[in-house]
Amino acid sequence: MHAIFLTLLFISSSTMQSSTFTLSPSLSFSHHKPRILFNPSRLSASITNVNVASFSSSSSSSSSSSSFKLRPCTSLNRFEARATTERDDGAASDSGALLRTLELGALFGMWFIFNIYFNIYNKQVLKVYPFPLTITAIQFALGTVIVAIMWGFNLYKRPNISGAQLAAILPLAVVHTLGNLFTNMSLGKVAVSFTHTIKASEPFFSVILSAMFLGEMPTTWVFASLVPIVGGVALASVTEASFNWVGFWSAMASNLTNQFRNVLSKKVMVKKEESIDNITLFSIITVMSFLLSAPVTIFMEGVKFTPTYLQATGLNINEVYIRSLLAALCYHAYQQVSYMILQRVSPVSHSVGNCVKRVVVIASSVLFFKTPVSPVNAFGTAIALAGAFLYSRVKRIKAKTA
Repeated sequence: MHAIFLTLLFISSSTMQSSTFTLSPSLSFSHHKPRILFNPSRLSASITNVNVASFSSSSSSSSSSSSFKLRPCTSLNRFEARATTERDDGAASDSGALLRTLELGALFGMWFIFNIYFNIYNKQVLKVYPFPLTITAIQFALGTVIVAIMWGFNLYKRPNISGAQLAAILPLAVVHTLGNLFTNMSLGKVAVSFTHTIKASEPFFSVILSAMFLGEMPTTWVFASLVPIVGGVALASVTEASFNWVGFWSAMASNLTNQFRNVLSKKVMVKKEESIDNITLFSIITVMSFLLSAPVTIFMEGVKFTPTYLQATGLNINEVYIRSLLAALCYHAYQQVSYMILQRVSPVSHSVGNCVKRVVVIASSVLFFKTPVSPVNAFGTAIALAGAFLYSRVKRIKAKTA
């Protein structure tokens, strides 16, 4: 009887479970009203299972919480650090570019100032002391002393020069010496402004010598830029109040030797593994120029820079010595700064700066010496300088397209 009752109870509960409602995606409900049967054993087992599950969950959570440690968000920190680093690098690059620009501007300013004072002091000395060979040797002598101080006190690295390098540099030193000598000869005969107007025709000699020795044929634009240079120099020459043939041809010879030096520096190439920087090259040329000019000066002009000789000619010894010293110092300084600029900019940009420098020197010398300048003479000078500037711009375009 008891077994029959249990069998009926089991069938009834199975029927009840099959008729209970279930939530499905179609939301279908049973049409039978569910009935809840109380089963003490099942309730007890459920409670037991819940307690066990709760205990195991709490145990695992407590163990995991006990093993949990606070760690920094490294990915976010790395992102912030990278952003900060990039910001710092950008600021550093901007400040570095600004410093380089200021440094380059200061070098150009010193280049112009030293050149102005060199021409003024040099002209003052050569007007009363007409010995250009002696003045040239003095300028190289002071430059040699400065180079010796730089190398002796390790202010600049002393180079290790081979015999082959000295042989390659010797022709450069010869034409460099002649270029400075001819410039001094011209400054002693004509006005500073006229000397530099003639020296504005340097591109003309550069084109000719490059075609003859390097095979570099000029373009049509380069040829066109030479027309105002030649025309402007010719116009300024025929209207120059201080015109002198010795001064004119000396300035022309200075152009020829200076541009020949540039061609030689390209023609006589030194091996890359034995190459030297521009400042070291100028220092070596200065020393060699002094060694070349000193014996020639003694042979051609004698020793005429002694206090006894100057006093016998009625010159102010202190003024001649001080201005000669300042002219020599400014000469070496502007040449040194010129090579420093050349290490930082392209040769074409350096050529543009040289055109601007020549304008500044001409204007300052006219104002200082009160040189009489006619409108036609000023127009010719302006045309020549404009042609030199146009030549430098054309060379820049050629350098970019090459």
